[in-house]
Amino acid sequence: MSSQPHIVLPWTVRRTRLPLLSLRCVDCASASATTGEGRFRVNANGKLLDVWLLARCVRCDRTSKLTVRSRVPVGSLDAAALRGYRDNDPGLVASTLLDPLVAYRNGFALDWTGAWRLLGPAVPLDGGWPVRVEVGFDDPVPVRPDRLIAQGLGLSRGEVTRRVKCDVSLRRATSLGFSFTVLAGD
Repeated sequence: MSSQPHIVLPWTVRRTRLPLLSLRCVDCASASATTGEGRFRVNANGKLLDVWLLARCVRCDRTSKLTVRSRVPVGSLDAAALRGYRDNDPGLVASTLLDPLVAYRNGFALDWTGAWRLLGPAVPLDGGWPVRVEVGFDDPVPVRPDRLIAQGLGLSRGEVTRRVKCDVSLRRATSLGFSFTVLAGD
């Protein structure tokens, strides 16, 4: 790195809505579903509970159930979690949807297209000194750093590879914080 003075700016990636689910509909063969506002279904059979997260097809509005808990004894669930399932707690819906084990068990992937935004100050590109930007994530939104930086700076991705030095791979999606330095223009 250069010993020149530089500006340090914070950027934040924030979720604007829950992501769509890449999940094939059995009725219309659409490849996308949504959890909407997020609703759980809790079913008791004796002393055992089943908990599902409901998802709707974006094309035909068919409802599917995503297994969250299956045949668990009522006493083994935390009282706050059980209350959250019954009350359709939005925070519990989000954490359940973002849980990789729930996604794996139910065979879906998350589609984050249009579900996040970048917050932060503008980066002055015409200065004669490097600018350091620290990127943080409020939610685990996977983004490619080169695309995020290009969007934030208003540059092409080719220009990003020429002018940006980064502490992570620019072409590999990440949902962890990273920082990069924009070098002074030619």
